[in-house]
Amino acid sequence: MSRDTMSPIRDAVRTFNKHVLNPLMLRAAGRKHWYASVIAHEGRCSGRRYATPVVAEKVPGGFLVPLPYGTDVDWLRNTQVAGSATITSKGETYDVAGPTVVDASAVAGLLPSGRRRAFQRFGIDHFARFALASDHVAREKDR
Repeated sequence: MSRDTMSPIRDAVRTFNKHVLNPLMLRAAGRKHWYASVIAHEGRCSGRRYATPVVAEKVPGGFLVPLPYGTDVDWLRNTQVAGSATITSKGETYDVAGPTVVDASAVAGLLPSGRRRAFQRFGIDHFARFALASDHVAREKDR
């Protein structure tokens, strides 16, 4: 099935998740023994603080967050405008910065094989890559 055919289905799932599933997921997301993480970010127009459940894979120097609904999602746009966010994963909270969208093939080698296969099965083409804020600041100073 082509991506164009899946678009209305993905939009319906995204809307359901945003209004029904995400509020429920936030109760467990970010906890030590739960698969989902929480990304805390500031609204780019409202300045309001938001928390969104995501799957965040810790990789050397930061995190990869799969983008199953594409790159046009509010939490990603908010973090790109702000340049930073906070990710709580496995009971630990990390300041992250420098969000970029990367092609799945470019970061596949950083993921555990089981996760990589799962993301491929779900048709994940892109990831948001976040650097740990301390690493991002150090790289900026070196420029």
